[in-house]
Amino acid sequence: MNPEANELNEELEEEKGRSPFVYIIALFMVLLLILWIVPYYSVRLDPEPKNIPSKESILPANITVGERNTTLITRNEFLSLLNPNDQLIKQTASKVASQSCSSEKICQAKAIFYFVRDNFDYVSDPRTEYVESAREVLATGGSDCDGMAVLLANLEMAIGIETRFVFIPDHVYVQIKLDEAMKKYKTDDGWINLDATCSYCEFGEIPYQNIESKKSYVS
Repeated sequence: MNPEANELNEELEEEKGRSPFVYIIALFMVLLLILWIVPYYSVRLDPEPKNIPSKESILPANITVGERNTTLITRNEFLSLLNPNDQLIKQTASKVASQSCSSEKICQAKAIFYFVRDNFDYVSDPRTEYVESAREVLATGGSDCDGMAVLLANLEMAIGIETRFVFIPDHVYVQIKLDEAMKKYKTDDGWINLDATCSYCEFGEIPYQNIESKKSYVS
């Protein structure tokens, strides 16, 4: 028999006799590689904040609040309460963002939302025309939906994020615009819902009963 043919036959026989265990190991290694790569890129695309500070750890003991004699009559007047360049607002937002995240804007936006949601108490009140400023909410530690929305909008704007108010019957919350955020967080028009009065709502969520409510926007 031709030596080359004999060698080929031996290789074929060796291939046939090779244990299926080899193929199982190879498949296992490929799966491990996939499981390592996918979470790595998921974390980079959708980072989560860590060690979000408490309000007690970053806010001064005594917060000054200026005199206010105005009452809000129209929804557009909410815009008069946006002052993201206020020193206290700017410092608070920067501390939350830097202590919870690195440089990812999506992570910082999440950190600020969770900071407001978890550190400030929702306090319902009679439907009056008075809306608390962000400084007032920082000083008191709680507010109704109006004040919570004003605080959240100011803090998000202080790190350069576009913000608008969403009004539904007897309630107001915030939406932000962040193009780099994953699609799962966005509404059909590309905005991200943030309702800091909803203790169980995650980033991008609002209570189920509010999803179909008639909405108007102020930005």
